[in-house]
Amino acid sequence: MGQPKAGLAFGPERLLQRVVRIVSEQANVIVVVAAPGQVCPPLPDSVRIVHDPVSGRGPLQGLAAGLTALPCSVEFVFATATDTPFLRPAWIKRLHELIGVNDLALPFVDGFHHPLSAVYRRATSLPAMEKLLRQNQFRLLNLMDLLQTHVVESEELRHVDPELASLRNLNTPEEYAKALSDAGLPVP
Repeated sequence: MGQPKAGLAFGPERLLQRVVRIVSEQANVIVVVAAPGQVCPPLPDSVRIVHDPVSGRGPLQGLAAGLTALPCSVEFVFATATDTPFLRPAWIKRLHELIGVNDLALPFVDGFHHPLSAVYRRATSLPAMEKLLRQNQFRLLNLMDLLQTHVVESEELRHVDPELASLRNLNTPEEYAKALSDAGLPVP
């Protein structure tokens, strides 16, 4: 992208502010995991910001840091990336409904698993993440070998997000410009 995604303008908000606002419609506790030394745009006082303790270990390390920072009373965790401006609160709610007795509700759309748009059971997921990190295994999908996983097919989600826009992320300046345009916002 050429610059930190969290601070990209998306209408009157920054991208991270938008995602936090959307998630807060379904979550009582929000933890944002930032890279070491990363500065986040202003967020509500209720949002806890933790910094990834080790750089270069990918999203698994960040997700483990986030789960560690949550109170033990938190049973389920929705994980998402900063660059998902079209995330829908109903998406989060639906995955929570679908997890059932499983440890992970993991969307599988267009041939890809989406571990950064999934719901995790904290009590079982955190130990599994820590085990993988100790073994220097950094792929989030390796969690499927350790956790009871409900692979959520696209048809289980389309009634809450017909176009599956909750999965749309922004990786290039062109994708960012298109997202602004699609949202009816001015493109810089």
